[in-house]
Amino acid sequence: MSKDFGLFAPVNGIYDEYKSKLITAKEAASMVKSGMYLHFGLMNGIVVDIQEALAERTEELEDVTIIQTMWSYGEKPPVLKNDPHAEHFHCASTHLTKQERAANKDGNFWFLPVQFRENPKLHRECRPTYDIAFLQVAPMDASGNFNIGPQVAEYWGVFQNCDKIIVEVNENLIVTHGVGNYLNINQVDYIVEGSNTPMPTIGSKVPTDIDRRMAENIVEHLEDGATLQLGNGAFPNCVGSLIVDSNLKDLGCHTEMFVDAYLKLYEAGKLTNMKKGINQGKMTFTFAQGTEDLYKWMDNNPMMMSAPVDYVNNVDVIASNHKMTSINSCLQIDLFGQVNSESSGLQHIGGTGGQLDFVMGAFQSEGGKSFLCTPSTRTLKDGTVESLIMPTLPQGSIVSTPRSGVHYIVTEYGAVNLKGKTTYERAKLLISVAHPDFRAELEEEAQKMGIWPTSSKVMK
Repeated sequence: MSKDFGLFAPVNGIYDEYKSKLITAKEAASMVKSGMYLHFGLMNGIVVDIQEALAERTEELEDVTIIQTMWSYGEKPPVLKNDPHAEHFHCASTHLTKQERAANKDGNFWFLPVQFRENPKLHRECRPTYDIAFLQVAPMDASGNFNIGPQVAEYWGVFQNCDKIIVEVNENLIVTHGVGNYLNINQVDYIVEGSNTPMPTIGSKVPTDIDRRMAENIVEHLEDGATLQLGNGAFPNCVGSLIVDSNLKDLGCHTEMFVDAYLKLYEAGKLTNMKKGINQGKMTFTFAQGTEDLYKWMDNNPMMMSAPVDYVNNVDVIASNHKMTSINSCLQIDLFGQVNSESSGLQHIGGTGGQLDFVMGAFQSEGGKSFLCTPSTRTLKDGTVESLIMPTLPQGSIVSTPRSGVHYIVTEYGAVNLKGKTTYERAKLLISVAHPDFRAELEEEAQKMGIWPTSSKVMK
């Protein structure tokens, strides 16, 4: 047994029960039969050794369905390497990472559309019963509990709709506190002691000058005592860096994804969590991914509150926080104010996530604000520059946030508030933060669309 309990002996019988349930990864994989429905876990908790063992059985199996959320270990899930044409395994995710996106483009991995907040109910009521739910856990404690790591998210919906639970113990999986963070040995059917794969890390790219200008346009709207939700990537971390250098104080955290920016804010004394309307003193999130430094800080930290996504992303819960401030990136915006954050035309990029929930919850919050941010342009592979504020979204685009929900839109040219604005006022404001090279063209298109007075002069 890998766990050292030191001075604390396990409760009577737990060690014997552990030994009786201990099997190898190959033995766990051997329990999979053709036609089964499997769940492979979430984010940092997706099984690695068991999946490798199952991949070795590819030719023996048919019609096996595998659901997971956000594969982050290595270049490609092992079952896809051995089954490139999806002849044996049907794999899908409720959100796509870079690796899953590539597999989706190859035609052997599928997206399962869902509002992230609804994932527990989806697994519990809208999917067939999982024959086996696999997941990584931290080593068992003296009371017989396995911590499921920094991702509670939709796990309990899976647990409530499966016939068997098999855990893969990983000594490198950090322990987080909160709600629904543990499985007891009595709830587990079998235990595999894994090879202790390091948790996947996500480093931030260096912010661009455009990132910094967009961040500046947001920070000037932030207030003391605000509760922050930040997305992932270079831009949110750039916002965090500017806040560190600002005079802002007494900020809080209520977020879907917990990222390195919060560590920077805490170290700078900006993040106290004392002004939150709910869960004061706690940093509330549903999953986390970041650097090793972030994981070390989070490990067994009582300030952390990891909770199920149907709580964290609940609009009313979000709105319970004072001055709730949501900051997220998006891909494209049309002149009606519709926002696409999920696709590039017909090419799928990512899932819906909690963007809409936080946009709605932030506006519902007393003094709350939400910001959806994009550079004004992007350069295509052939060197063509296109505006990311456009007359209408391209064919195949996904409307992640409807025009009725949008609050602030941010580019490097400013931040504009669309709430309470008519279609003409919206178009005028959006064109004002588009790249200057495209403003006249956008105005002409707005006139053709009937959302711009024909007597108006071209904006300068």
